[in-house]
Amino acid sequence: GMQSHLQALLSLYKLYCPEQVTITLPGKMKTYFKNSDGPWKAALTAVRQRNQGPSPLAQAVFLGTSRPQSRKRKWNAQLVIPASSSNTKNLEEVEGKNRVCLYNTNKSLPVEQLQTFPQLLQNIHRLEFPSRMGSVLTNPLLLHYLDCVKDESIHLRLYYWMGQMLQEECIWCVVDNPNEEEFRSFLETIYKAECFLQEGFPACEEFLYKTLPLWDGVCCRSEILRLVSWIPPTNFSDIKSYLYDPLAKLFFTSSLYFKCSLLESLKELLQNWLNCNVIQVDSEFSS
Repeated sequence: GMQSHLQALLSLYKLYCPEQVTITLPGKMKTYFKNSDGPWKAALTAVRQRNQGPSPLAQAVFLGTSRPQSRKRKWNAQLVIPASSSNTKNLEEVEGKNRVCLYNTNKSLPVEQLQTFPQLLQNIHRLEFPSRMGSVLTNPLLLHYLDCVKDESIHLRLYYWMGQMLQEECIWCVVDNPNEEEFRSFLETIYKAECFLQEGFPACEEFLYKTLPLWDGVCCRSEILRLVSWIPPTNFSDIKSYLYDPLAKLFFTSSLYFKCSLLESLKELLQNWLNCNVIQVDSEFSS
């Protein structure tokens, strides 16, 4: 049967090799294989290194997981659509034909061939998504696809990829991570995609709930508060524990500018909730 620990292990495999795990896994599941002392160890290590300098024995910890070896990557490399290796031959054939052939063929269409919105409408049920799911965030046509077609496998791949990227690059949870500008740019890209879709990403919501207790209220402030405004509606106990309580501590100990920025973010959060509720009511009324 689908035991919870087995699901957690399969989710890790699906993160790196999604094509090898063909079964459907739940979008949200309990976190396993973690050390409950992770956030405290990360905070203590950061303070120790600031006061004493870097130690060869210090181990960077993010919520109970060790930081992987640095890959020296750039965000734009992750957010560019790569050519689909499985369709290289098909691409060469398509390039020599007119646009009508794109509409009539029954073969899958790599997303890098999409240029216009009419093309998307004609081929929406036979698209082959890229290996880098991050490229979806910067492509309006693919965001339209996410908004119109409820393909669970695509949403799960984006969920796993985004969660892993946020976990590895969060600069206040991973010690000795100097790439603040890259991380800030990444958060801004996520925010723009959420504004386009008019809804927040589950992976981003979980990231905020996990890291807000460790956030100093200064690093990437505008980006974090913008993402807060797109947290989807949920029950009050979760909102109070994971959102209001950590933000309240920062509110009472921060500057007037931060207080105003936080109130503005919460006002936008309320507006988004109201808009979401209006859409649901209209949908139920129409049905």
